[in-house]
Amino acid sequence: MPTHLARAAHAYWAYVRRAPGTHIWLVILFATTVVIRHVSPETAEHILEQRSTNLHQLAESPVRVLVTSAMWIAGGGWYFYFVLYNIFHVPAERWLGTGRWLAVLLIAHVGATYLSEGVLYWAIEHGHAPHSAVYTLDYGVSYALAGVEAVLTYRITAPWRYLYLGGLLFFYGLALVEGRDFTSVGHFSAVLLGLACYPLVRARPGLWDPVEAGRRTWRRLRRRPAAAR
Repeated sequence: MPTHLARAAHAYWAYVRRAPGTHIWLVILFATTVVIRHVSPETAEHILEQRSTNLHQLAESPVRVLVTSAMWIAGGGWYFYFVLYNIFHVPAERWLGTGRWLAVLLIAHVGATYLSEGVLYWAIEHGHAPHSAVYTLDYGVSYALAGVEAVLTYRITAPWRYLYLGGLLFFYGLALVEGRDFTSVGHFSAVLLGLACYPLVRARPGLWDPVEAGRRTWRRLRRRPAAAR
């Protein structure tokens, strides 16, 4: 292997080793994407039905479907998520460490799933959705991604963090207002759950501390009148 290729391979391997969880997940998603593209539509539907976090499956086998539902891509394609994972998951895992990163995505994925399916259950019980909706397909990695996107707010320096957070809330909030379905509820819930993970990540280096930021702002405001006299 030429020297420059060897160096490039070594650099990429070092990059992968700093975010092993993200890259293992990408490998699994690649494998499941290949599988789903090489089976018949009927078989694909059956596979996804058995791994869907719908109300029926959550009642029958919650742990199994909560895990397996995050191993399949619901739209967008593997290369699209490869880019998103490198933009959001890799920096988050490198910053938080694999354990804390995994905790954040599990909180977002599991919490948003139950919140969104709870909204769907309420809609069914009150006649706003048919009873057949208990079998609606609900799988994919987007809830976990939204939660990790949100927790990265605490890693970004001012004033960019406010623009980032505002853009995040606008993007998912607009989808919620326009869609008004359980999936958009799940995505917005995942963002809020990601933001709620602040106590979990507060010990990490480079963290933006909103409490300390508020104290500094208050001290500056208190000093201004004195400086004007």
